[in-house]
Amino acid sequence: MPMQSQQIPIARPAGWWKRHWKWAVPVLAALALTLFAGFILLVVSAVFGMIKSSDAYQGAMRQLRSSPAAATALGAPIREGWFPMGNIKINGPSGEANLQIPVSGPKGKGDLFVEATKSAGAWHFHVLVLQAGHQRFDVLEEASDSER
Repeated sequence: MPMQSQQIPIARPAGWWKRHWKWAVPVLAALALTLFAGFILLVVSAVFGMIKSSDAYQGAMRQLRSSPAAATALGAPIREGWFPMGNIKINGPSGEANLQIPVSGPKGKGDLFVEATKSAGAWHFHVLVLQAGHQRFDVLEEASDSER
């Protein structure tokens, strides 16, 4: 009787995904979440960077830093906070800005409220008020008093 060859089934190892899915799924989810958070952080920092680099923001901070009342209320040096709020619209030589800028110094914290318009390429401030605690200081009024 001839001998029949019998094939022994060879067990193939499971694929990579079947062997490692229990740790691969959380790692991929964490990677996706990290990339998403990084993208959001990039967009937010770009927006805040654009606001902070604007002429209206820089001019408001210059006037605040030269204010004796602000130096008395907050101390010197006066530093800018992380998250300015508001909007700036510029259309060529004209525009408008409405901002709330968090500021701080050695003596305390406050917010600088700014309303300005840009006409013929120059910013004109209509409101420049520092609120430090329960006190409000009109930085524009103070600057006009010192010019007299």
